Amino acid sequence: MPHTQPSRPTQQTQHRQHTQEITLGDVSITRVEETHGPIMPADQFFPDLPEQTWRDHREILVPDHLGADDTMVHAAMQTWLLRSEGRTILVDTGVGNDKSRPAVASWDRLSLDYLGNLARAGVRPEDVDLVINTHLHVDHVGWNTRLSDGTWTPTFPNATYLMPRADFEFWNPANNPNITGGVNENVFEDSVAPIHAAGLTLLWEDSHRIDANLRLDAAPGHTPGSSVITLTSGADRAVFAGDLLHTPLQIMEPEHNSCFCEDPVGSRATRRRILGWAADNNALLIPAHLSGHGAAEVRREGGRFAIKGWAPFTPYTHA
Repeated sequence: MPHTQPSRPTQQTQHRQHTQEITLGDVSITRVEETHGPIMPADQFFPDLPEQTWRDHREILVPDHLGADDTMVHAAMQTWLLRSEGRTILVDTGVGNDKSRPAVASWDRLSLDYLGNLARAGVRPEDVDLVINTHLHVDHVGWNTRLSDGTWTPTFPNATYLMPRADFEFWNPANNPNITGGVNENVFEDSVAPIHAAGLTLLWEDSHRIDANLRLDAAPGHTPGSSVITLTSGADRAVFAGDLLHTPLQIMEPEHNSCFCEDPVGSRATRRRILGWAADNNALLIPAHLSGHGAAEVRREGGRFAIKGWAPFTPYTHA
């Protein structure tokens, strides 16, 4: 999320105990939830997206992605847990506990059972080999650290944390004074800098091969360092798309950005490129925050895109 944004209402979320798993090729994928539910009014989240467009696609969006009785966009804060080539990998780490987030009241000093949910997926903090932050927004780095005796310490002490260098530099308050007062205030100090100080970061640029199944690629636009992870294993394909889209509506309407995109033109271009790759390679599209089934298959439809099917994850639905 950027340093300027509309105010957010209190997030009414469910805090569930379960995890969900699928396997693609030689990689298992488990969805580990932090929270999910209504997060922001549609006209604030997507200020240039006409109200009629939400109505036109309401059948697809309600109730998993849009409120049935209001226009609140629903989203999930979640981690994608990957097991590949014997390693345990976490993709993004949510908002985190105990963090001072004055710009977002619903995320301020949380106390959630995220580590319990991770444990129910069979993972202890010390088991994690890699943490991948697709970008360094507040809701993607929160569990990088936890509070221990008043000090922010790495939550996953044996892990290497992969961070895009462009975001590491952009979100450092020493380089960007506009962070003060925005949603990313305090984030670098409590969730990024302690990892770097502990010698656990690997700052990468352009592209980074994780293993034979997984590759990180720069996908700028949402933030300067936004990235995607492509999974290619056997006949299976997937792309972990980070914040390239926050709602299925952006599959059908890819020219529309959220209000949190730092570079709107770049974000549109990157979104179209990744959607095209997913459609052409029959790849599962796995965004960071999609509620409901959490992922979708897409197809080309003329010069646009459409949803071909949903992932087999059991959907998060709003109670």
